[in-house]
Amino acid sequence: MKEILKDSLGRPLNDLRVSVTDRCNFRCSYCMPHDSYEWISRREVLTFEEITRLSNLFVSLGVEEIRVTGGEPLLRHKLSDLVARLARINGLKDLSLTTNASFLHSRAASLSRAGIRRINVSLDTINRRKFCAMTKRDDLASVLQGLLTAKNIGIHPIKINSVVQRGVNDDDILPLTEFARQNGFWLRFIEYMDVGNTNRWVSEKMVSKMEILERIDARFPLEETGRVNPNAPAVNYRFRDGGGNIGVIASVTEPFCEGCTRGRLTADGRLVLCLFSDKSIDLKKLLRSDASDKAIAGVIREAWQNRRDRYSEERLEAMNSGEYRPDSRRKIEMISIGG
Repeated sequence: MKEILKDSLGRPLNDLRVSVTDRCNFRCSYCMPHDSYEWISRREVLTFEEITRLSNLFVSLGVEEIRVTGGEPLLRHKLSDLVARLARINGLKDLSLTTNASFLHSRAASLSRAGIRRINVSLDTINRRKFCAMTKRDDLASVLQGLLTAKNIGIHPIKINSVVQRGVNDDDILPLTEFARQNGFWLRFIEYMDVGNTNRWVSEKMVSKMEILERIDARFPLEETGRVNPNAPAVNYRFRDGGGNIGVIASVTEPFCEGCTRGRLTADGRLVLCLFSDKSIDLKKLLRSDASDKAIAGVIREAWQNRRDRYSEERLEAMNSGEYRPDSRRKIEMISIGG
């Protein structure tokens, strides 16, 4: 029988985000604002065998869903081979992928055959000029081609994740909504968050869930349908005219820490317990020192049982009291943690 592992606040370990590389071909301002980075040495990146072994252990401890992330995961050579390995794990109920979709056109079919059923695509604008400015790459046509290819081969659902920044792409809310409605994609807007340390986050650049919904509802009337399950990050809405669904992830204004069941495995084998964490647990060191599965599972179990992270709730409390300072905590960079 699968173990039900819970942290100190009673939250089970249900979901695992597995980063397969820290490298990305885009330079989105809220994630990778610099032109160059010191990448993880390739010998320090987990092999497919190591990722599969750890994933099996996480599933034995209660994980039911694995999402493959990066960096940009499609930069990892022969990624479909890893997907096929993960898809065979007994007890795993869902296997998905987060990507910027720039290489998806040529990879969607092999990923689908290997076991990917759901894809999340990060896309903050469908305006080519603005896309180039935000990502520092002229790849919008490739992204849109990848989205449509995935749709045409039957991958479903395809969700588009859009981070909204005031004065940057908040005027893209309605164009993105129309694009998603026309193509049958599930659009999810994300409040701009203070992930990492280099994006120079200020609350004034954050467009709240309430404002996002007001803008959409004025053009396409909405009704709330709630979360898919209690630990889902997005609150969902459907268009009253039957034009599909959207969601909003409001980590800043409506924290959902109490329902967070996600652990994160970095490309170099560190377990991170919160997207905003400042520390991690080195599992690769155990793997490469010939530790037994029982010993590694014991470290994972102890780490999760001691977990008390509730950063987003603490941030809102500090913001409401006027005491929040974005640089008060040195967090692991988003590119290192994965999505």
